[in-house]
Amino acid sequence: MSRPISIHPDNPKVFLFRGKPRMLLTATEHYGAVMNRPFDFARYVAQAAEEGMTLTRLFTLFRELQSAHNPYSTCKPESTDYIAPFERTGPGNALDGLPRYDLDRPNPEFFDRLERFVSLASDAGIVVEVVLLSNTYGPEVWALNPLHHLNNVNDLEEIRWPESMCRRHARLLKRQATHVRSIVEATKRFDNVIYEVCNEPGGGFPGEGHPGPSEVNEWLEELAAVARKADSRPPGNHLIAGQEAFDYEPFTQLSDKAFDAMSMDVVTIHPLPSTVYDGNAYDMGAFMSKQLCLRALRDYCLATHHERKPLNMDEDNVASRFRDPDGWTIHRKRAWTTLMCGCHYDYIDFSVWPHLETGTTESRRHVRAWFGHLSRFAHSIDLASACPVPGAVTHRPPHTLESVLAVPGEDYRVYLADERELDVPGAGEPMHGELGLSLPAGEYRAALFSPETGLFSPEVTVSGGSETRLKLAGFRHDIAARLLRTG
Repeated sequence: MSRPISIHPDNPKVFLFRGKPRMLLTATEHYGAVMNRPFDFARYVAQAAEEGMTLTRLFTLFRELQSAHNPYSTCKPESTDYIAPFERTGPGNALDGLPRYDLDRPNPEFFDRLERFVSLASDAGIVVEVVLLSNTYGPEVWALNPLHHLNNVNDLEEIRWPESMCRRHARLLKRQATHVRSIVEATKRFDNVIYEVCNEPGGGFPGEGHPGPSEVNEWLEELAAVARKADSRPPGNHLIAGQEAFDYEPFTQLSDKAFDAMSMDVVTIHPLPSTVYDGNAYDMGAFMSKQLCLRALRDYCLATHHERKPLNMDEDNVASRFRDPDGWTIHRKRAWTTLMCGCHYDYIDFSVWPHLETGTTESRRHVRAWFGHLSRFAHSIDLASACPVPGAVTHRPPHTLESVLAVPGEDYRVYLADERELDVPGAGEPMHGELGLSLPAGEYRAALFSPETGLFSPEVTVSGGSETRLKLAGFRHDIAARLLRTG
């Protein structure tokens, strides 16, 4: 095996994968691909690779419930289709009506699917963020979990669901650590794996005696250490991703400790309201709201860019249940803005289901193709030397927001997006005007790029300087520009 994906030695905001700089991007995720028996993950991986996706995210234990606000997905299988890491042996039935689990008996079907999935992704050059554990959010979802005391034959403690994310219960913690070790042992031979300890860890749920964020953080660190120890034998050195625990009441997603005080190598933030860094709060859009909130997203990415850890905007669900061009365009804009600020981006495409592993005709024509255009555009710059240059744009059309990723003095990539929310008059209507830039003196080859079609305009030559101007063709929603210095 080659060296696992790592942080690039010349640019700590991007990755080094198989000798090349890599940005992580996906319009798929798809986190239940292994646990959901009818899901044909070979079709899913092949199509994701064809579109230039570089990331997928995978849950290994947690399953969730469908709701009106959170639609069907691969992570919501029927009980008869759910493949756990443990065999169902009984005696007796779990809360879903099927035999209880024996946590001492690994499920060969699960581990076979897990290794085949990661292997196929490896062959396709796709990185897998393997999520070891998750928040369970409430008693109904905790009741589905094999580690719930009524769902297994292994005499675990009866607990309230928020206490599944702390160290209070020795037998439960031991089982969680065993699960972490088993997943790491099964996948550590692959170079395309990053481990995330827990999806959306949270503390301070209202009610007497529930663990607070600091207690949850201690639990995260202990299990991260378990994962590192399991990975310490060759080949070893896989990255650990994660975030510090958010606070339920009032909801506050702190992030300073994740960057500078906790042991994770990669920070994964779910772009949500009340995300706080360095004392400033960023409202990056409410869950399933169809909000754009593009400026807050950009400003958070830029505010954290000096930190020496990559930032992945993980599982962006601001509009993912809206499987239409409006929802898809919101995620296109958020993905472009994130990558042009030097960060990484992960969106769940809910058009991908069992028996629809490549999405629908419409989603392939829209969001999945669009993310392919972005992936190819982003990887055509020297990422090892690239950084955001927020002051480079001096003029832009009204209502647009700019993001600039550049190799200063050599190669400039500018992204402009209509930042108006969908309900604002004029949002999405045709736009035109000029792009003004402050560039070092010299000659540049300039071309416009359509995030929708993936096509460049013919090149023109422009002269650098403090008042460089580039006429923009008419566009709707967004446009990008590439300026390469030639002399």
